[in-house]
Amino acid sequence: MIGRLDTVVIDCPDPRALAGFYGELLGMHVVHDEDGWVTIRTDSDAPSLSFQKAPDLLPPRWPDHDRPQQFHLDVRVADVEQAEERVLAAGGKRLDGGGKTFRVYADPVGHPFCLVW
Repeated sequence: MIGRLDTVVIDCPDPRALAGFYGELLGMHVVHDEDGWVTIRTDSDAPSLSFQKAPDLLPPRWPDHDRPQQFHLDVRVADVEQAEERVLAAGGKRLDGGGKTFRVYADPVGHPFCLVW
């Protein structure tokens, strides 16, 4: 092993707002907040998520190949119906696509992620 994953960084126009969305989605809390950079994590030493200000970001459009996803997260849930309700209430959006064990969503900025079970 060369190293250990420390954080996944997501570009976005408003780091605090997107950190709030993912904090609600994943049960994480803010551990660092400075101008243009917010980091959230759990109380474990698991990798964190960081949000970096990118005011001119062109978000992906699912499933547009001209503006494809740059990454996506798979979020494991016990009850997809309950999880979907909370995702939508937090500002997420259901997208076309999915399968027998996953559904596709977008965060408030447009980054796709999946709920998996």
